[in-house]
Amino acid sequence: MVTLREKQKVTAPKGIVVLVVQFVYCSTCITLNYLLPRCLVMAFSFNFSIPLQTKENCGDNSRDNEEKDENVAVLKNQSKLDASESVYKTLKEAVEHQPTADFFSHTESSVTETVSIGTLPSLHYLNESVFEQTAPERDDCEHILFQTVTQNTDLITGVYEGGLKIWECTYDLLEHIDDAGEIFSGKRVLDLGCGAGLLGILALKRGASKVHFQDYNSTVIEQLTIPNVFLNCDEESEDEEEGKKDGSPPTKKRTLDSSHHLLSDHCSFFSGDWTSYLSLMQRQDPMLKYDIIFTSETIYNTDYYPSLHNVFHKLLAEDGVVYLATKSHYFGVGGGLYLFQRFVEDEDVFQIKSLKDIDQGLKRHIVSLTFKKSRS
Repeated sequence: MVTLREKQKVTAPKGIVVLVVQFVYCSTCITLNYLLPRCLVMAFSFNFSIPLQTKENCGDNSRDNEEKDENVAVLKNQSKLDASESVYKTLKEAVEHQPTADFFSHTESSVTETVSIGTLPSLHYLNESVFEQTAPERDDCEHILFQTVTQNTDLITGVYEGGLKIWECTYDLLEHIDDAGEIFSGKRVLDLGCGAGLLGILALKRGASKVHFQDYNSTVIEQLTIPNVFLNCDEESEDEEEGKKDGSPPTKKRTLDSSHHLLSDHCSFFSGDWTSYLSLMQRQDPMLKYDIIFTSETIYNTDYYPSLHNVFHKLLAEDGVVYLATKSHYFGVGGGLYLFQRFVEDEDVFQIKSLKDIDQGLKRHIVSLTFKKSRS
């Protein structure tokens, strides 16, 4: 049984207020993870055979420079790999998921949270802690829910790519969107590596004509992304239907019908690796190209760079922009901004521009990628 306990305001990254509805689920109190203070080294639960390497960076610029040099040296060897030599020894086939009433039912008795950032519309999403506690009750053909809980890991390479967790760079990117006043009306948007889907949901609520959500895991799409989109469409539908005359369908059915209609018209959902996703999109006639691609915390593994870059190259519209939110370095995994920036420069397709640096805890960044005008 789920019972209401209290409402709290929790401070997230600068300028962000997360409204949390805290519940008691099965007599277990839900707790929230707070951001680590500056200079405190963060250890991630990544299920890799790579030894965990951490460096504390508290104002020592020489260490920054040494790390950059080491990263560049690694990339020189890594960038020699073709996309076919990627970590994907066997590709995870891309699949399009059709939202149904079953996904809406996942939200009916769910515990939700709301994030409010500046002037942006409120975004609603399923509570992570309760989602984890109820994992055994959920459909999961990939068996990733059980593995992440039993192995206490946020990442299992080639099996689970972290989509069940909202990483802090997503909040950084939402804050930047608010500061920059990004316009979405009539635009085609891709939320790549979407996880909970907050970036795509924002674009949808701000008038994007088409929003595609993509994540590696089908379980993430079906159990988290689609229900989260339903939560936010549900709110929009109720606002639009307010004041209807008698004789209209019952509220619940009307909301479900309106939400499903909105999703069918404006949203598509995909799972699979990026190479397979690109192939699937290229087979569509006409092939859709995106005005905006959002991607957050997706450059943690250098093996994924060729396929990620190919998605940008082939699916971004001529005058489109990629917004990437990332950490400087991902300890224990090997990727990071410096490595990816050098990879992009070597490919000589995109111009990469720094938009914002966040100096709290592990250094984080927001950058944009746009096509070089001289490209053929």
